[in-house]
Amino acid sequence: MSTYRDIAREGLWTNNPGLVQLLGLCPLLAVTGTTINGLGLGIATTIVLIGSNLAVSFIRHAVHPEIRIPVFVMIIASLVTAVELAMNAFFHDLYRVLGIFIPLIVTNCTIIGRAEAFASRNPVPRAFVDGLAMGLGFTAVLVVLGAMRELLGQGTLLAGAEMMFGAAVDLTLQPIPAYDGLLLAVLPPGAFIGLGLLVAAKNWIDARQQRASASSAKEARA
Repeated sequence: MSTYRDIAREGLWTNNPGLVQLLGLCPLLAVTGTTINGLGLGIATTIVLIGSNLAVSFIRHAVHPEIRIPVFVMIIASLVTAVELAMNAFFHDLYRVLGIFIPLIVTNCTIIGRAEAFASRNPVPRAFVDGLAMGLGFTAVLVVLGAMRELLGQGTLLAGAEMMFGAAVDLTLQPIPAYDGLLLAVLPPGAFIGLGLLVAAKNWIDARQQRASASSAKEARA
């Protein structure tokens, strides 16, 4: 049985939803025009992932296999509705920016996939760690891609932070002064290119680590 560390590594890196499983690409590509947009949707998705994993794990012995998928979908839809209403109440400006992609969390295959493949077969603590790790892994991709596109497209970072942290908070950074921006970065093709670069970077890091491990094993045998 995998340890909690293995579960965390799976979600954050080895089996990252955005870079390996390539799930939830519609919101991932659509809302990552800025860092804050990516962070907001990532947190919302993480909350739903954790909640659905906990609920599914808790009732896993009480649900008949024939109806488990409809039950899982109802749990996820209820959690998404609660998150949507909370965002509308407390983060209304961000809620308006993210728009339809908040209710569309219910269609994110990562959530139903983790409920079926992991939470329904593991106890509550392990399901919690899995949901948290998968959510944070997905959020990290959203934030990094959003930062890349915002920096190249607008020359800023963390623009719009007041939508999440309040009107008194201005975290906007401008690492590239007097920059007109690269239009491609804020358009849909820029999202695809940015995600492709992130996937390529992860694969390069994995390949380099495998070569280093193989080299170390060879030296040990010698």
